[in-house]
Amino acid sequence: EGMALPQRILFPPEEICMDWQQRQRPGAGLCNLGSTCYINVVLQCLTYTPPLANYLLSRDHSQLCHRQGFCMMCIMEAHVRKVLHSSASVIWPRAVVRDLKFIGEEFEPDMAGDAYEFLRCALEAMQRACLNGSSDVDISSQTTTIIHQIFGGFLKSRVTCLRCQAVSDSYKAFLHVLLDIKAPSSLTTALEDFVSSKKLDGKYCLKCSKCEKKVTASKRVTVHRVPKVFTVCLERAADHTGRKISKIVEYPEYLDLRPYMSDTAGEPLLYSLYALVVHSGDTCLDGHFFCYTKASNGLWYKMDDESVDNCGIHTVLRQQAYLLFYAR
Repeated sequence: EGMALPQRILFPPEEICMDWQQRQRPGAGLCNLGSTCYINVVLQCLTYTPPLANYLLSRDHSQLCHRQGFCMMCIMEAHVRKVLHSSASVIWPRAVVRDLKFIGEEFEPDMAGDAYEFLRCALEAMQRACLNGSSDVDISSQTTTIIHQIFGGFLKSRVTCLRCQAVSDSYKAFLHVLLDIKAPSSLTTALEDFVSSKKLDGKYCLKCSKCEKKVTASKRVTVHRVPKVFTVCLERAADHTGRKISKIVEYPEYLDLRPYMSDTAGEPLLYSLYALVVHSGDTCLDGHFFCYTKASNGLWYKMDDESVDNCGIHTVLRQQAYLLFYAR
């Protein structure tokens, strides 16, 4: 398919279990250590990601990890065990806050941050931990870690020269997708926009290898290979000033990714919503984050720092969502 095959598989995909291996009531709430609600929501959503939680609870990583100092996988393993297995109703996520600067240089323990930025950096830090000691790993093999096997997919970008119709394809791995919601009123219309053809002209003209000059072209990005967990950020920043798009964008409990694929023929690719993050506040620069997660007992809970409260799917589907987590 024009994509390089990995020279080695770092984590066997058949070992990933998408269903909870242990069913129980929800775990502990997380103490806010001063403007850390953006960290808490991401930690909770990752804790209730079944394939990741199953792997972390198995302790497979820490048993083989020889990393000196900071290791995001070891930190997450200890955190998830504590949240799901301790009898405490509230946990202090001290280890994460203590090592914040290793997760992302832009984060300060006593300053507010953005949940999407923290999710991005946390996944990258876990990916680095999985690659530790594997500096010689080729690019394709890097997408076979447990993190990429769970959250990773591939996008295909097809550029067509509008002068000679020459086509060039390129592929890019992703762990999450950022969607523009300025016009769309639902997740599905935002995804339709995402995969629709865009015209490249004026300063965006590309050089065509056949015409050997800059030409007007069309570009279309599609999902080429789906992830096991599809993570979406609905871009609520209207511009760089921090103005916020506060409208409700509808999102379904069950999502079919088939219409947004490079190949739209075939069986539906169904995903089920299991977590979402909400930002409340008038601008993107202030306010508060809380989240909703589906626990291993199949029930939904609103998680707002220390508090963990039972709620129904109707409440879950009526939120001003910022991050959405869907599992295959």
